[in-house]
Amino acid sequence: MADTIRAGGQPAKPWYKVLYIQVLIAILLGVIVGWLAPNIATNDWIKGLGDGFIKLIRMLIAPIIFCTVVSGIAHIQDASKVGRVGIKALVYFEVVSSFALMIGLVMGNVVQIGRGLAAQPDAAAVATYVKQAEAQKTVDFILNIIPDSVVGALARGDILQVLLFAILFGFALMAMGERGARLRDIIDDSAHAVFGIIAIVMKAAPFGAFGAMAYTIGKFGPAALGNLVGLIVLFYVTAGLFVVVVLGLIARFVGFSIFKFIAYIKDELLIVLGTSSSESALPQLMEKLERLGCSKPVVGLVVPTGYSFNLDGTNIYMTLATLFIAQALGVDLTFGQQLTILVVAMLTSKGASGVTGAGFITLAATLTVVNPELVPGMAIVFAIDKFMSEVRALTNIIGNGVAAVFVSWWEGELDHVTLHARLNQAVDTTNVETAVTTG
Repeated sequence: MADTIRAGGQPAKPWYKVLYIQVLIAILLGVIVGWLAPNIATNDWIKGLGDGFIKLIRMLIAPIIFCTVVSGIAHIQDASKVGRVGIKALVYFEVVSSFALMIGLVMGNVVQIGRGLAAQPDAAAVATYVKQAEAQKTVDFILNIIPDSVVGALARGDILQVLLFAILFGFALMAMGERGARLRDIIDDSAHAVFGIIAIVMKAAPFGAFGAMAYTIGKFGPAALGNLVGLIVLFYVTAGLFVVVVLGLIARFVGFSIFKFIAYIKDELLIVLGTSSSESALPQLMEKLERLGCSKPVVGLVVPTGYSFNLDGTNIYMTLATLFIAQALGVDLTFGQQLTILVVAMLTSKGASGVTGAGFITLAATLTVVNPELVPGMAIVFAIDKFMSEVRALTNIIGNGVAAVFVSWWEGELDHVTLHARLNQAVDTTNVETAVTTG
């Protein structure tokens, strides 16, 4: 029999053993089951498949962020570099986030998909989210970055709190010099062990994607979209324009193709698509970016921080959804109020993690500040929020990946040879046999 041989003499995997193909098949099966057998799809056990997979991933996020950030900082000889990378990352986040907010605002005003809907929302349907949104005030957000206890932050998996402690711990370890080398090595080995656990957990990704997608389609169904399908389509198109135009130009400036980059992280994108959570692919994304030629310290700082400060998909969603609700309720927003959306959304989006529904909570905070009479209108988009959360998460993860590459380039620590070799799937043909015959 003939076996195809890849680089390094390794036989190519059969197509049915490739993770992203397994996840894609699982998503398609989930759609079919949710559509044809909604009673089965909405079973607690089916829903539990998706929820369980996300919990498996989330249990690893805090330790992997802690180990990666501490290791990255501890390996830096110059303490000023950490601050320099952090400032560059924040500048990048704010500029790109502003573009995301503006493109959503422009598309919402041009298309005005909410006009003529004549909606009559039920305020009670979103009461829980509005209460949660009260905690999104700027002062509370800043104070909540400081954990009551380190153990509590790790136990809850609070990304920003873990990130703060990891940065402080990394600086302390760096200041110890050679005395801290042994502890640094232990943390490095611990990170490799956690990545090993992730490799095991990822084998369950197809089951998680199937459960999450089947439950979504089974509960809401195509008919549930109704007249709101226009908002979904508009959001998909706007997010696509942002990725292709804004992120595409950034990628071209650095020297790579956004389409090749998307193909490179296709495994992570399909996992996000199935789970509606960008956090579900965070550890794998960080590892892939390092293999792509990005600086390890930059990846360790930029990606976890980006999950709280660089939520491009969430920003687009908030401007589009706010305008849609206002149009549906017949509330005319002035130019000043629309500018307020940009400022308020920039603040309320900070700290929204990649967990499903976080964008809806930040929407409540935005509406409360912009115009309180719009808050009951959240019930209009409540039923279809799940269908938009996937694109929010996909846009967020692509944006954070591009951010890490850009900041690595800005720092002069991007390996362009490795970058192009990975994106072009280049191999040394002198060391590769294209095929061998066995048995």
